[in-house]
Parts: sequence; C-alpha cells; structure tokens
Amino acid sequence: MTAPYPTDHSRDHAEQVSETSVGELIGNISNDLSTLFRQEVELAKVELKQEASKAGKAAGMLGAAGFAGYLVVILLSFALVAALSNVMDPGWAALIVAVLWGIVGAVLYANGRKKLKTVDPTPRRTVDTLKEDAQWLKNPTG
Repeated sequence: MTAPYPTDHSRDHAEQVSETSVGELIGNISNDLSTLFRQEVELAKVELKQEASKAGKAAGMLGAAGFAGYLVVILLSFALVAALSNVMDPGWAALIVAVLWGIVGAVLYANGRKKLKTVDPTPRRTVDTLKEDAQWLKNPTG
C-alpha cells in the first residue's frame, strides 16, 4: 500500500529525475545504443566463426576426396600398365585397390558436399535481434 504523501525516498528520486538534463538523457541513450551495437557485433562474430568452422570441415572432406581421386588416377595407371604389360595377378590386385580408393573418394566427396550445403553465411540470430532492436527503437513503450 502506498503512502498518501510522498516519502523522502520518492522525493529524492523525483528531484534526481527533474535535475537530469536533456543532454544527459541523450548521452545515456547514446551510451546504451553504443553498448547494444557492440553486443550485436560480438554476436555476429560468434555466428560467423561457427559457420567458418563448418565450411572448414566441409573443405577438408572435399580435399580428402581430391586426394583419394589423385590416388585413383595413380593406381589405375599402374594397374593399366601392369595389366597391359603382363596380364597377371599383380595388375588386377592394383586395379582392385584403385576401385576401393574410388569408393572412398566418392563417400568423402558426398559427405563433404552434404556438409557444405549446411553452411549459412548469414548471421541469422544477429539479423533477428537487429530487427527486434529496430522495432524497439520505433516503439520503445510496447
């Protein structure tokens, strides 16, 4: 229940508010907006770092697929040479190994491509909070 007359505490607060200049209020708003902007920039940095990490992993898989493809070419070349020069078991063995590397390369490529599709360069949470901030600035009371 509130007192019918102002207390000392409420009078002090009222005096503080009435003594605050417009310049101080604008300065306070400016400081708050500056802090808000710094926080939004930090959020964007965190989001971009996460997306860069995902892109790096996908690129690593694609690099491994490239290496496997390189091995396929080398082993297939050796297999073809061995098969043509001496149709014996060593050539066919090299061919089987090359086919296995081809399968490994295909699996790595498919996984890397799938991961790369999940990379989103837009910092979605930052965009959402900036929209909320803009809405708040337009209508700070509700």
